[in-house]
Formats: sequence, C-alpha cells, structure tokens
Amino acid sequence: MTRASGDEIVVTGVAQREAWKARVLPPVERLAGGIWSVPVPIPDSPLRYTLCYLVPGDDGLVVVDPGWDSEDGWAALERGLRTAGATRQDVLGVVVTHVHSDHHGLSKRLQEGGAWVAMHPQEQDALVPSGSPADWLRAHHVPEGEIAVLAGMIGQHRLAGPAEPDVLLEDGDRVPLRGRKLTTVWTPGHTPGHICLLEAEAGVLLTGDHLLPRISPNIGLQRPGSSPLGSFLDSLDKVAAYDELDALPAHEYRFRGIGARARQLRVHHDLRCEEIVAAVERLGAPTVWQLAAELTWSRPWEEIGPMRVGAVAETMAHVRYLADRGALRWSGAVVTRPATG
Repeated sequence: MTRASGDEIVVTGVAQREAWKARVLPPVERLAGGIWSVPVPIPDSPLRYTLCYLVPGDDGLVVVDPGWDSEDGWAALERGLRTAGATRQDVLGVVVTHVHSDHHGLSKRLQEGGAWVAMHPQEQDALVPSGSPADWLRAHHVPEGEIAVLAGMIGQHRLAGPAEPDVLLEDGDRVPLRGRKLTTVWTPGHTPGHICLLEAEAGVLLTGDHLLPRISPNIGLQRPGSSPLGSFLDSLDKVAAYDELDALPAHEYRFRGIGARARQLRVHHDLRCEEIVAAVERLGAPTVWQLAAELTWSRPWEEIGPMRVGAVAETMAHVRYLADRGALRWSGAVVTRPATG
C-alpha cells in the first residue's frame, strides 16, 4: 500500500471502513508492534463504537480508551482480550486519551480489578463538573424551552463515580509499561488534557479523538478564559510532525497521512470562521444561540436535537478565537463586528 501524499489520506483499516459502511462492528485486529484494536460499542450514538487498543508489554498489557460502560461494552472488551490471548488479570493499566464517557467509562471496572489508570492532569481536573448544565446553557442565552431537555442530555453523558487517576502523564512522559516506549503527546483542543500516544518503534500514533479520518472532533468552549480552537490548531501542527507514522484513531478507521489530515482539519476550521463572520455581518448582533442556529451542521438545525449542546459550545469556541484576533467582538451577550474607522 502506498503512502499518503499531498492532502489525501490512505485508509489502512480497510476492514474497519467496510464495517463502518455496513453499520456493524469491525473485527478485533492485531496491528503493528503486536498492538490490538478492539471495537467497544457506544449505545445510541452516531459514533457507534470506540476503538480501544491493547498494548502488550513484558509483564502484561495497557488498555487505551476502554470505552463506554455498558454490559455490551464490557463483553466486547473481554472478547477482545481473549482474542489477544489475554484476560482481565493481564491488564496492568489503563490510559485514557481524555475522560469523555465513550473513552473513560470502563476504566472503573478495570481499576477495581487492580489496574492503574493514567491521564493528563487537566483531564483529572475535568472529572469534577463546574456548575450545572442548566446554568451553563442559560448563561449562553439558550431559550428556556430548550434548557431542560439539553441539560438532561448533558447529564446523561457525565460519568457517575468515574475512575480517578493513579498516574498523571505530562507531555513527553513515558507510560509505565516495561518493554515499551509509549510516549505521551499532549494535544489540547477537543478537551484541555487530551493526549495522543506515540509508539515510534511500532510506527504508530494513537490519536484518540484529536485526529479522525472523516469527521472533526467537537471543539467546544467550556472553561472561561480558554481558547480551545487555538489550542487545537496548535496541536494539529504538533502531530503533523509525525507524518511518517500510521494513525490509530479512537473512532472510524485507521489511516496514513497525519500531516494531510491535519491540513484538512485546519481548512475546515478556517472555513467555519469565515462562515461565522459572514453570519454576524448578516444578523447584526446575534446571541451565540442565534448564531449557532444560522450555521451549517451535519443536519438541519431543527433535526440535530441534543447535538445542539455541542453546536453551541463549538460556536463559542470559534467566536472566542475570532474575538481574540480582532475579527469579532463578544460581550458575553451578543456577538458583533468590531467598529471600523
């Protein structure tokens, strides 16, 4: 198979892509360096599954992103372990690229079985929600009639009693797995503490949600004073340096062309920024909610339902980025174009 070139990627997870098209779970697969890919289903989600990775070392293995906590998910993870010739007792540790439920959910069961859990320090901070979902929505001028439903959806996706970390991994730190050089690459943006994992000897970069082959991860403003889109774009430049490696993402399918995919995502966000500036020009002084409703999403605004939460957060992230660069003004209530002259 040829290398990716220019601004194209090459799909290496062919069976995964075919399963994606058929809307079924892909197979458990053994990859370069003896790493195993295990699909763990996500209930009632367009993402369908998380690609969990089993990384064997000299004394056992590490599970990366074990997936959503459900009985079906647990059964899938156990099947993957058996296919890899392992059991739950062989799991030394868990590394989560970030603490969203479809990545961190099953960490608690593995931790209760004796495994340590590792993450970036800023993901540990995210385990404790700040404020109520309803207050967050109300502060951003979401109509009262929408708040109850959307706040309930946020609550459903928050982990109850999530696994606290035993190990904190900073940028450049090695995962404590003897016989492996599995290195942390901090890639903030999708979340403040998102990490990728570099296994140079196997020729792979485990990209979590930072780099996916087909969709852009949600980049949403959740913390006052932060600029997640700026961080994400910087992180794209950072991982583009690993273009010679194969990408092992947490969703969809494996691919080559890390640099090309990083460039595609940068173009996507440039176009989104242009769309937002044009919408503000047209609307005059919209709230973030009004602005989000005017933008292009995967489906019409009236049909995206609970995805409106992510849409509002992503709109905010782009507005913050544009305001920091002088292209917009954001008072907190409305968004306007800066005065000229």
